[in-house]
Amino acid sequence: MTISKLLVANRGEIAARVVRTARARGLATAVLRHAFEQEGPAHLIADEVVTIKGATPVAAYLDIAQIVAAARRIGADAVHPGYGFLAENAGFVRALDAAGIVFVGPTGDVIDLMGDKVRARRFVEERGFPVAPSAIEDDDPATFVERARAVGYPLLIKPSAGGGGKGMRIVREAARLEAEIETARREGERYFGDGRLFVERYIERPRHIEVQVMGDGQGNVVHFWERECSIQRRFQKIIEETPSPALSPEQRQDICKTAAGIARAVNYRGAGTVEFIYAPDGAFYFLEMNTRLQVEHPVTEMVTGFDLVAEQLRIAAGEPLGLQQDDIGQTGHSIELRICAEDAAADFRPAIGDILLLDEPQGEGIRVDSGILDGGKVTADFDPMLSKLIVHGADRAQAIARAREAVQNYVILGVTTNTGYLDAILAHPDFASGEVSTGFLAEQADVLTAPGEDVSTLLMAAAALSDERLVAEVMQIPEMHRRMGGWRN
Repeated sequence: MTISKLLVANRGEIAARVVRTARARGLATAVLRHAFEQEGPAHLIADEVVTIKGATPVAAYLDIAQIVAAARRIGADAVHPGYGFLAENAGFVRALDAAGIVFVGPTGDVIDLMGDKVRARRFVEERGFPVAPSAIEDDDPATFVERARAVGYPLLIKPSAGGGGKGMRIVREAARLEAEIETARREGERYFGDGRLFVERYIERPRHIEVQVMGDGQGNVVHFWERECSIQRRFQKIIEETPSPALSPEQRQDICKTAAGIARAVNYRGAGTVEFIYAPDGAFYFLEMNTRLQVEHPVTEMVTGFDLVAEQLRIAAGEPLGLQQDDIGQTGHSIELRICAEDAAADFRPAIGDILLLDEPQGEGIRVDSGILDGGKVTADFDPMLSKLIVHGADRAQAIARAREAVQNYVILGVTTNTGYLDAILAHPDFASGEVSTGFLAEQADVLTAPGEDVSTLLMAAAALSDERLVAEVMQIPEMHRRMGGWRN
């Protein structure tokens, strides 16, 4: 099939990132924009901007009927969902199928299967892949609490339809089990409209390791190696890297082959990520599969040299994978930092404001995927992530050094960001040694958010004072005062 025009059903940095690759492949491109939404990089580089309506901007981006109608109206052959919003919505895929429009991603049936944590877990376990000891409520609701106790403590309770850490509860003692189950059920119903639960043995001091996979839906699957995603705040990743400093070459081969095997078992089409919990003893267990492009995919691109969006578009057009596993190597080390509008010193409260000055770092081994523009506004309408800072080095030490220099020179004035917090993480000796777990940020909270001299703030101030446009605007005498001449009180 031929794809000539692509609608990106997303916004911010991911919309701009997809548009750049699509244009490089000769496709006409279109992006969405709500009337209340600030203009971003994607709106400047796409061939067409489609206005969408809704009570809130987020509601508009979740409106399947409106987006499918827009794709038909502008003559789009395909829709790329990015991540978030409708990226893992099987109903959206089926609506596009009915309209004769290609969805750049897996089938609706695969999204349904892997999006349900209980069904996905059972599917993986039945095919011999490793899962942690668990109990599933659906198997026998009347005995769920009893079976959960039998798994042993500590336990991790999860909503079946969950994501992003919502509804997850850690239980370390029997007396808290039933209360935490009820809390998790309420949160599952509130966030996902689905209160079904399962529990699994909680691995103490785990690492979170995921594997990038790609399939063509014709039986061919490859992996693009792993990513370390253990630096998480409240189950949300903020720093990712590859290769993982925890894995030996043999462990790396084992976990990546397992991920590719899971993707092959569902005859996967497009880009996906198989996620694992990695225990201190080297054992790993299937966690979930994200049936979309991940926020952190650029680190994989930096070390493998492949454009994952280009591969997605080729596969969506019906081309076979065209890659063998031996074609995909790793060179050097890459780290990604999520730049967010939030105040780390105030319990990560989201920040809003005008962007008075934007000066993004540049140089060897530095890539910035940005969703903001100089002079724009940061509002509370969307997720607080503004951009992604990605660096590449010959080895991990060089990548960390480049990441620190880049984040210290990342100037965003007018709105509070987490750049200083990210720099504090990079500077921590445990991060430098690679001795971290998913609990690292909570364990080191007092150290990482302690007040003190923030080098990145000082550097941003210096950059601001060197910007002639900003200084002139700040120092300009207001017209009313200038007309007062030499008047004194």
